[in-house]
Amino acid sequence: MFLQSLQLRHFRNYQEQYIEFTAPKTILLGNNAQGKSNLLEAVELLATLRSHRMAKDKELVQDREPISQIKAVLKREAGIHDLTLTLRRNGRRTVNLNGENLRKQTDFLGVINAVEFSSLDLDLVRGSPEVRRHWLDTLLVQLEPVYAYILQQYHQVLRQRNAFLKHHVETLNLASRPSELSIWDAQLATTGTRVIRRRDRAIQRLAPIAAKWHASISGSTEVLQVKYAPNVPLEEIQPEQVPDKTQEKAQEKVQQAFFDKIQQRAIAELHQGTTLVGPHRDEVELTINQTPARQYGSQGQQRTLVLALKLAELQLIEEVVGEPPLLLLDDVLAELDPSRQNQLLDAIQDRFQTLITTTHLGSFDSQWLNSSQILSVKDGEIYPQSAF
Repeated sequence: MFLQSLQLRHFRNYQEQYIEFTAPKTILLGNNAQGKSNLLEAVELLATLRSHRMAKDKELVQDREPISQIKAVLKREAGIHDLTLTLRRNGRRTVNLNGENLRKQTDFLGVINAVEFSSLDLDLVRGSPEVRRHWLDTLLVQLEPVYAYILQQYHQVLRQRNAFLKHHVETLNLASRPSELSIWDAQLATTGTRVIRRRDRAIQRLAPIAAKWHASISGSTEVLQVKYAPNVPLEEIQPEQVPDKTQEKAQEKVQQAFFDKIQQRAIAELHQGTTLVGPHRDEVELTINQTPARQYGSQGQQRTLVLALKLAELQLIEEVVGEPPLLLLDDVLAELDPSRQNQLLDAIQDRFQTLITTTHLGSFDSQWLNSSQILSVKDGEIYPQSAF
């Protein structure tokens, strides 16, 4: 796939900006806080309807403006696609594909595929389990767009169940569970099981790819393991290698395990007034040489791990969708030593259309520079580099 053009209107610090992409690699050059990251964020929003900055829509719209728009023209093997995402300061966002307003935003997903790699991604190792869940969910949305709806269903049930627990926490008899809660238990287990099994399937596919990349980058001196650790016990079954009836049986077992754990934590939930069981408490365990990565080695080794994960994302998305995704590199070269920089740049070559932000061109060799489109970014405006 190839992003041919991008138009930003009242988005972040861009008043009105149109960019045509003319090379497989585009280098966005400029000082900090000029708008380089904002441009990558716009592409990320088109791909996932999420921002890794987790900003609210009103924060993406320019001051004193009611709406913001991101438009793009994308070329894929199946043809040309026109995409428009409209963000509102005080209202619901809308999406348009090839001139048609889509009733369901999830129908917009899967048109553009993109992997974002920024300095913030070091939190994948050092941050909370929530960071790793968010990373995994963002990947899954691209591998399986329907997952966005499945996750939305789960969070809706979770919010309603939490509201019930909170409202009744002081009035419930802690010796017995209220019958109304069993309704939310059933819905939580049903929707939660769908989330758990898809997360497990994604990690099973990603883990060996990430391990190979990590071995390559580290010179086979370290062994990376990526393991899904769900809050609810998971039946050990390889999803792609079993018949439908076995799949159904496995799903039933996970749901039963869900119910069993809810019963175990019933008193604690009633005391605390919140749901303690479910995929909102899952973990993705990252270990190097069987040691938790957050406790292991230097920042350089942690960066190697994150780089391996990002390269694995690229490869897995390409395998699943049949086309290489876009790669968005947000000032990461400054975070990597020369060896890791070379590993990343060599892996990219011309295989992935790449948008890369930087404050200087010193990290790129002449071959990279000669084959790249170089754009300067200053105060929310973009110019060909020769304009400065």
